[in-house]
Amino acid sequence: MPRPRTHDPGAALDAAESLAVRGGPAAVTIRAVAAATGMSNGALYHTFGSRSGVLGHAWLRAARRFHAVQNELVDARSDVEDSAAEAIVAAAEAPSVFAERFPDSSRLLLTVSREQLLGADLPDDVAADVRTAERALIDLMARLAQRQWGRRDRRAVEVLTTCLVDLPTAILIRRDRIAEPLAREQLRAAVRAVLAVGPPP
Repeated sequence: MPRPRTHDPGAALDAAESLAVRGGPAAVTIRAVAAATGMSNGALYHTFGSRSGVLGHAWLRAARRFHAVQNELVDARSDVEDSAAEAIVAAAEAPSVFAERFPDSSRLLLTVSREQLLGADLPDDVAADVRTAERALIDLMARLAQRQWGRRDRRAVEVLTTCLVDLPTAILIRRDRIAEPLAREQLRAAVRAVLAVGPPP
C-alpha cells in the first residue's frame, strides 16, 4: 500500500507560486519550497519529480484557475440581454477578476510564460499538460464565436482572439492597469466596438 501523504501538495504549489512571483522562476528550488512548507526534499521529489515539476504544476494550477474564472464569468451572462456579446465582454475582463481572486496565481501566469516553462526540463506529463492548456481558451473562443455569429471558423475565432487576448493584454496587462476600473471600462468599450464590426464573411 502507498504511504499516506503527511503534507498537502497544495501547500507546495502555494509556496512555489509565492517564490516565483517574488523572486522569479529561478527562486523555485526544492530547498526553498521545503523550507517554506516543512516538507522534506524527498517528499517533494517523490510528489513532483523535480524543481521544474513543482513550478510546472503550480503554473498549471494557475492556468486552470484562470480558465475556471473565465468560464464562470461567461456562464453568468447566459440570461442577460445581448447575452452572447456580453459573455465575450465578461470573458475579456477575466484577467482583472482573476487577479482579484487569486493574486499570486495571476502574477505567476504573468511572470512565467508558457514558452519559458516549456524551455525548462519539465517531466513529460507536465509538459504535455502545459502544451494542451491553451486548448481551453481556443475551445472557449470557438464556443463564443458560435454563440455570437453562428460560426466558428478561423476568421471568427481571430476576432475573439482580438477580444480575449490582444485587447486585455494591451489595455490591462502591458500597462499594469489590471486593477484599474477605468481600464476595465475602456476594455469593455473596445471589445464591444470590435464585436460590432464582427468577422469578415
